[in-house]
Amino acid sequence: MDNYAPSHPVSPVSPISQPPSSPSSPSSLKRYELGLDLSDKTIETAAHPKPTAPHLSLIEVPRRKPVPPPKAVFADQTEPHVEAPPAGQSGGGLKGKIRDLWLFRRRMVLIAAAVVAVLLLGLIIGLAVGLTRHKNANLPLPTNNGGPYRGDLTYYDPALGACGIANSPSQAVCAVSKDLFDAASVGPNPNANPLCGLKIRLRRNNKSVDVTVVDRCVGCEPTDIDVSIAVFEQLVLVDQGRVDVEWAWLDKAPVNP
Repeated sequence: MDNYAPSHPVSPVSPISQPPSSPSSPSSLKRYELGLDLSDKTIETAAHPKPTAPHLSLIEVPRRKPVPPPKAVFADQTEPHVEAPPAGQSGGGLKGKIRDLWLFRRRMVLIAAAVVAVLLLGLIIGLAVGLTRHKNANLPLPTNNGGPYRGDLTYYDPALGACGIANSPSQAVCAVSKDLFDAASVGPNPNANPLCGLKIRLRRNNKSVDVTVVDRCVGCEPTDIDVSIAVFEQLVLVDQGRVDVEWAWLDKAPVNP
């Protein structure tokens, strides 16, 4: 060891210029001279020895506060998509079925009541119209205003008549003969005829109807009377078309047939 000579020349470097060696890791030359292992692993192991944990007895181990068990973590459970029940159906088990049945019965009762109400209303209206149209009187013909007269009874569809009044087939109106109407005329204006608005009583088979003069009948004879279909039905069947009738003035007429 004393006669060791390096195999390569060593540059004469001043000790000041050489970096100081770490005291914990000797240089390679020093380690070689001391017969130590030259590997860095050995040096690191020797320089940094593994700390050893102190041995403690069970009595010396400090007691720790018991840690509560972790709470169960539930996954985000989203409710499955539930489709709405179809119209007229609802969930809820037995209660839902009972409610649906009750609602169904209530709906049916309301519908039935509405239908019955409509039928009753129609029946009442029909009876009222029928009684009005077929209420037949049996009144005698007066004789103090002229008459009674006998002639043919026909029916027509009244509209705007010679008296200037618009009427409908359901009204109790009539037209007198053109000869009688023109004989009572007082001027060129037929609306001013004195016969307009006068009343006549018709009688046939123990039935009588009172009508109002509103028009002039071109195809009638002096004692014929042309009436609305509503009046005609009260005295005779429409299918007969033309029948004989008795009539008399209810008001004082300026002319007579």
